[in-house]
Amino acid sequence: MVKKNAYQLDDLIKIMQSLRDPDSGCPWDLKQTYQSIVPYTLEEAYEVADAIERASYSELKGELGDLLFQVIFYCQLATEEGRFGFSDVVDTVCEKLVRRHPHVFGDQILADEAQIKANWEAEKAKERQARAQTATSVLDDIPTRLPALSRAQKMQKRCAAIGFDWPHLQGALAKVHEELAELDVELEQPNNQARVEEELGDLMFALVNVSRHLKIDAEQCLRKASDKFETRFRQVETLHLCQAPEQKFTQLSLAEMEHLWQQAKKITQTK
Repeated sequence: MVKKNAYQLDDLIKIMQSLRDPDSGCPWDLKQTYQSIVPYTLEEAYEVADAIERASYSELKGELGDLLFQVIFYCQLATEEGRFGFSDVVDTVCEKLVRRHPHVFGDQILADEAQIKANWEAEKAKERQARAQTATSVLDDIPTRLPALSRAQKMQKRCAAIGFDWPHLQGALAKVHEELAELDVELEQPNNQARVEEELGDLMFALVNVSRHLKIDAEQCLRKASDKFETRFRQVETLHLCQAPEQKFTQLSLAEMEHLWQQAKKITQTK
């Protein structure tokens, strides 16, 4: 394929077809399946999120391209099997978006964001019913491979939609205190690792519920906390190198590490 001034979507589809050509294609691409490229899809999605969180918009263009390529890859596999093609995917998502936004593409009037969200959830519920007439639970079709925090929040949201929820934030907070107390009890027992793990999981689940009530995405919240910790710990390492380069970090006492940590907190909080 000759390089053009600017490639278009059709070019990407043709490139994918060439990569999967049985006679002249790439051996690696030819041996891939839906299942084998799932890890790459997840990785590319996280790289998109990472570029956005770092406000690295020059990188975002490339990361979005990588993610789009994953979609094209799945569509090529489906085309080869006679299931569907890229145009079918586009048609499906366009139909869904038009149907879920009757206040934009139709005559329905939705007065505020709450009504818009309620309509969105109602449409999604209809879609779930249509997909699975034999569904046995409101939790059906929640992907098990979601990150644990995201899966917990999605399950809680699904249950809340049918009324199984604390009516107020205070109820969710009380549950956190209850689970923390239960964890304390299990920690006092000897040889109790399994029960400690169970209670710790319950505590985490309860904290996710608090996040949901506060309309905070639990996954994003923890990612931000991890980023903050990384920034501060790197600052601790920098301070140590400046103040005592002849001493290994592992030789510091806990009190000395804590002193560096407090210094790092002051520095990072002023940035």
